[in-house]
Amino acid sequence: MPEAAAPKLQLDAQALEAAADQAIAACGGDAREAVKALLIANEFLEREMEERVSRGYIRGVKHGRFNAYSG
Repeated sequence: MPEAAAPKLQLDAQALEAAADQAIAACGGDAREAVKALLIANEFLEREMEERVSRGYIRGVKHGRFNAYSG
């Protein structure tokens, strides 16, 4: 591993630990509730991304930017 990558990984690990501590603290110190909240947030973000991609694709097809696959 390059020497420059090691400090970056350490900073990432520290940031991850701090974020985990913040999530748990936001849920009253209950780690299980923090995991559930993060799962819900992740599901929300995944759906939002799917909607944005779908709308962008549909808009592109309507304006002739993409050729829709017709099988």
